[in-house]
Amino acid sequence: MKNYKRYLVTSALPYANGPVHIGHLAGVYVPADIYVRYLRLKKRDVAFIGGSDEHGVPITIKAKQEGITPQDVVDRYHNIIKTSFEKFGISFDIYSRTTSPTHRDTASGFFRTLYDKGEFIEKTSEQYYDEEASQFLADRYITGTCPHCGNENAYGDQCEKCGTSLNATDLINPRSTLSGNTPVLRSTSHWYLPLDKHEAFLRNWILKENKDWKTNVYGQCKSWLDQGLQPRAVSRDLDWGIPVPVDGATGKVLYVWFDAPIGYISATKDLTPDWEKYWKDKETCMVHFIGKDNIVFHCIIFPAMLKAEGSFILPTNVPANEFLNLEGDKISTSRNWAVWLHEYLEDFPGKEDALRYVLCANAPETKDNDFTWKDFQTRNNSELVAIFGNFVNRALVLTQNYFRGVVPKAGELTDYDKEVLAEIANIKKNVEESLETFRFREALKEAMNLARLGNKYLADTEPWKIIKTDEERVKTILNVALQITANLAILMEPFLPKTTEALCKMLNIEAIDWELIGTSLLPEGHKVNQPSLLFEKIEDTTIDKQLERLKQIKIENERKNAKAEPQKPNVSFDDFTKMDIRIGSILEAEKVAKTTKLMKLLVDTGIDKRTIVSGIAEHFSAEELPGKQVSVLVNLEPRKIKGIESQGMILLAEDFTGKLIFVVPEKKTDNGAMIR
Repeated sequence: MKNYKRYLVTSALPYANGPVHIGHLAGVYVPADIYVRYLRLKKRDVAFIGGSDEHGVPITIKAKQEGITPQDVVDRYHNIIKTSFEKFGISFDIYSRTTSPTHRDTASGFFRTLYDKGEFIEKTSEQYYDEEASQFLADRYITGTCPHCGNENAYGDQCEKCGTSLNATDLINPRSTLSGNTPVLRSTSHWYLPLDKHEAFLRNWILKENKDWKTNVYGQCKSWLDQGLQPRAVSRDLDWGIPVPVDGATGKVLYVWFDAPIGYISATKDLTPDWEKYWKDKETCMVHFIGKDNIVFHCIIFPAMLKAEGSFILPTNVPANEFLNLEGDKISTSRNWAVWLHEYLEDFPGKEDALRYVLCANAPETKDNDFTWKDFQTRNNSELVAIFGNFVNRALVLTQNYFRGVVPKAGELTDYDKEVLAEIANIKKNVEESLETFRFREALKEAMNLARLGNKYLADTEPWKIIKTDEERVKTILNVALQITANLAILMEPFLPKTTEALCKMLNIEAIDWELIGTSLLPEGHKVNQPSLLFEKIEDTTIDKQLERLKQIKIENERKNAKAEPQKPNVSFDDFTKMDIRIGSILEAEKVAKTTKLMKLLVDTGIDKRTIVSGIAEHFSAEELPGKQVSVLVNLEPRKIKGIESQGMILLAEDFTGKLIFVVPEKKTDNGAMIR
């Protein structure tokens, strides 16, 4: 790793139209925080920049849905996001927002600089316009049928069903989300950044100078460059955003993709008056942590903006991750299919590091990965509790029991002792190499190997067996075990900061320099504090609650998206009057043997008591049915089902999720009452 004078680390700005979820954490914020904490432990000058992206169409859509202003929306979600990050332990040096005065001035000034240098071109094009709403429609204000998969609710920029990127004019039967009307095409003028002008520079900079970027990043950039770059609009017709700072631009604001990355600059300005050293000194290493959907903006468009401005450095690396799915399904804000950070913090108090651990261990670094609650539980219980927590607890409890919490003197080291202690430096080296090449999963695995090493060492030396016969040897064993524990407290800090803070308190030590890993950190005679458990097991009932919540969300989504079945062919009134439907009461119920769906019912129809076989066993238990009133088609021709003669049919409704519901009178009535 090149020794830069300083580091500027940015993390993608989340849209302030909703909370952050585990997909955001795994893709951007956990790896960024790990990297920054590592740099700080190495005493590097680093600025960690975050903030909320508070302009753009998703915010205006949310505001219209709720009948509030866009400012109300961003104020609410900025505070939720900022507070969640703080509680979770993401260690931003500043968490800013793009509605700040500093950002407004910075973004306006950046645009004006490029405008005055002649870096924009002005073009007139036809865009959709809602005549009833009297406004041009941004992509997300237009829906229609996707030309690729037939999804009738595709947006003007993307079909969320098949994932295809679209232009609004690609949609079949487009309609405005504001009025529901069909929009018309009207001419409008905008400023464009001619990316084609910068293509030669970008091709050389990315494809030749940055071949060491992650393959997913390099590959996506190459694909865009090979297709040929086109001018991209930097303004749009909206009433929410930073006004375009030139004459004749009434009703036009900076396009959010142009506005948002400048937020990194404005946040740094708010952080320090010496902001320019992070943005304009070539001795600075600038790293952008983003998700794969932002690769083009941070690797092609933003560098083109910086190059056109002329005084800024370019990013050194852009370690983008792929996407994290949830229980085998794509995380979706619109479908509420997510694990929201602020809800996790409420449901799992004190378990921030458990989530950090799992999201890092399962990070989607090279391909999309899946988060499941069962895997979360397993990793917590079998790795954090059984490996890390178990070793630390054993080392400290044995020290308390045998030596009253005082670090014993190490006697003569055996070859095995020396081998174990030497391995600490090797693990440190492996962790460093992985972190500095943005392989965080591998780095965490290597760091956990130190806890595994400690467990194996205690299991092999068995101090609890030899304490009565060779106390001096036990002193050496526990000294070695405590040195491993203290080294763990430093090595794991980037990954599990709250855990290692608690461990340092138990060890009665302050934060220690990363460079001291591999050395003897606890002197003879040092007093450690009483140990406590670093981790707790997560029980099945806790996980079942989360799975049930997701199940209900899925059912609700199915209900929202479901459509009623088409009407059946008409029947005559005479045909209808032939059906004799009565109110009856179930007297007895038992499941039909060797079937999963069938229930044998004895029903009082008011005419008689008869047996009816009904396919409801998957929806109701035999115990809950006696006493229920039902609607019965009593003049249905009898038929034998599984050897049982069924003399009628119970009428039920089936909702869009497949759930069966009895069709019953509002109030209990007489058996035999006719339904007309």
